[in-house]
Amino acid sequence: MTSILKTVGSAVTGKFLEKPKYEKTSSSSSDDDVEERHYEAAKWVSTKTMGMNREEAVSAGFQRLFKYITGTNENNQKIDMTAPVSTKILPGAGPNCENTFTTSFYIPPEHQDNPPKPTNPDVFIEDRPAMDVYVKSFGGFAKEQDWLSEAQKMTEQIKDKTTINQDYWFTAGYNSPFQLFARTNEVWLIKNKDKE
Repeated sequence: MTSILKTVGSAVTGKFLEKPKYEKTSSSSSDDDVEERHYEAAKWVSTKTMGMNREEAVSAGFQRLFKYITGTNENNQKIDMTAPVSTKILPGAGPNCENTFTTSFYIPPEHQDNPPKPTNPDVFIEDRPAMDVYVKSFGGFAKEQDWLSEAQKMTEQIKDKTTINQDYWFTAGYNSPFQLFARTNEVWLIKNKDKE
């Protein structure tokens, strides 16, 4: 019975879901709500989608990845859901160009060494290297403009802009769409390795 309650609780709140390991490298202060973290290298299952709209791209990517963790893989093996659902956003070359969205699920520790191979050619296992990131958290049901606004606020709060990788950025969502309260969303800006 406890296992069933834990599964239901995880699906609704995200509270018990496995998350990638990281260490805080600086804490935010009352004036500055940007946190710095060091994430360990880890495997993620990922898929790329081209488009103009983040929400549509993430929805399509999520469906592909959800099929993978529910058994659409070479082992027909179910894998526990994890958090966050991260999306790497590589902006297009101009204002009317498609962006590349790479949506990813963290692979839980018990499958890190040997994750099942995807059977969908659009799904792949990504060896994400260790990375240092600036993180800004915010609540609510985030829409396209919320992600952009929070990312812009964070860039304004980071004094030395040369420390930010300006080629791409990430969004991270931690909750089921059915969780109404205490939602957690994050924007991640990657620190340039040569500026650490």
